[in-house]
Amino acid sequence: MKNFQYYNPVRIVFGEGQIEQLSDLIPNEARVLITYGGGSAERTGTLDEVRAALTANDNRSVFEFGGIEPNPEFSTLLKAADMVNEHDIDFLLAVGGGSVIDGTKFVALVSSLTESDGTVSRDKAWEALTSYCKNIDSAVDLGAVLTIPATGSEMNSGGVVNYSERQAKLPFNNPLAFPKFSILDPTKTLTLPERQVLNGVADAFVHVIEQYLTYPVNAKVQDAFAESLLKILISEGLAVKNDPDNLDTRKNIMWTATMALNGTLGAGVPQDWTTHMIGHELTSLHGIDHARTLTILLPSTLRELKDSKKEKLLQYARNVWSISGTEQGQELDEDTIIEMAIVYTENFFRELDLPVSLADAKLDASMIEPIVNQLEAHNMVKLGEHQTNDLAVSRRILERAVTSKAS
Repeated sequence: MKNFQYYNPVRIVFGEGQIEQLSDLIPNEARVLITYGGGSAERTGTLDEVRAALTANDNRSVFEFGGIEPNPEFSTLLKAADMVNEHDIDFLLAVGGGSVIDGTKFVALVSSLTESDGTVSRDKAWEALTSYCKNIDSAVDLGAVLTIPATGSEMNSGGVVNYSERQAKLPFNNPLAFPKFSILDPTKTLTLPERQVLNGVADAFVHVIEQYLTYPVNAKVQDAFAESLLKILISEGLAVKNDPDNLDTRKNIMWTATMALNGTLGAGVPQDWTTHMIGHELTSLHGIDHARTLTILLPSTLRELKDSKKEKLLQYARNVWSISGTEQGQELDEDTIIEMAIVYTENFFRELDLPVSLADAKLDASMIEPIVNQLEAHNMVKLGEHQTNDLAVSRRILERAVTSKAS
């Protein structure tokens, strides 16, 4: 195991009816800006619950900003940041899924990057994003009310922002972007469309994989935790598809998605993220749901990188998919075991009605070169746990992803 520091200050408030705790979680004199997405929080009554909890204290001033996109847009977020300055906001409350929380984190970080007229500078904000927001040293406090379990943004300090004008989807991370608290009420997930629920399972699954399927460093705690989370996502993902009203299943999915990316699994171990970085370009250029870009690319990434990931892939096959190494009394060679594990992974995604190839998303090989060009433009030229996945490797991953190898 490598040396590491682990820090996570987020207070988690989990369970049914916990939105009412907002009145105690946000300072009494705060000027609060509620941020949300396309209207589902309004339609389901979640925003009304939030408003009621916040206005229980007459000393608070509450403002609202809606319309944050599923892939939060740079230009939209700067409008929210301008609103922060216009109304002297000192607390941001994100109500929604990972995109709303990611976008709100970015607003918190860039609100101070103003021009002389008090509006947020597009150039300074873009420079901050291309530098992963690492150099920002002040931020507006924020909290979250999670409605879609998937990204884990409710308990980490990172996010992703889309900038359509530049055809860019870029990550950022800054410890000032940790939420002060996150409320996780599993009942809020019962109104979600099936597509969003299953996307969330896949997103969390690949988050775990990116931190687990690298190379061994004798990190027994992290490995065992990762394997447990993967098995939970497999069982509960299939369970929620077959019995979507089961609240216990929703609770397990919500908490697993949070634990998948709160820093615990990645502490002291190498991490990959190749699938994510290529997937961001697929979303930026073709508008494919983030989670679906991951299920399209992960099998091909594992096949392309199977030699460097061999030991962990064999461990994954054994400990997650219970592949014994023998079949009908015959010993299986290592390549066969690895391929079986990848096929099992593909089949799991298929059972959740998720794509496992570019063809499944109605794309063909003609889109490969534009994606490679975008990776180069965004300096995604040394990906993976060894920083050796260059553009040629990314191209081969995309070529493998054109059609599925699994039967």
